[in-house]
Amino acid sequence: MPIQIVDLTAMAQEPDARRTDLINGPRFNAWFHIYKKPGQRDKMHCHNADQVFHVVSGECTMHFPDGGKSVIKPGMAALITGGSFYQLENSGTEPMVMLGVRGRDRETIQTIGFESRQELFPHEPQEPPKHTAILV
Repeated sequence: MPIQIVDLTAMAQEPDARRTDLINGPRFNAWFHIYKKPGQRDKMHCHNADQVFHVVSGECTMHFPDGGKSVIKPGMAALITGGSFYQLENSGTEPMVMLGVRGRDRETIQTIGFESRQELFPHEPQEPPKHTAILV
């Protein structure tokens, strides 16, 4: 079975760094997430799968519909059940780099907007990350 080694720190240094799928299996999806600028955030949304975010560097504030929030720093992880709405924000002073995993493949995941309750993003194929080594 091959093992994939990914250098998230090197990926974050790339000028065109963005959300990138790292592995997409039948019941598992892992991805690299970067918010380069302080204050950068996404829309309030949820997914139809449980997921985990691990902060590699920077600082992330997760906002919730009730006005609550949680700050996640390097070495910390957020575990989110499917259907729970949240918003990610780079609340630090440097790029925020995260590793995310969820219990569904990319093709069956849905991203539902809080306000519209509709799908936010179409599924688009992605290129494999540049900083990857496959060991066999």
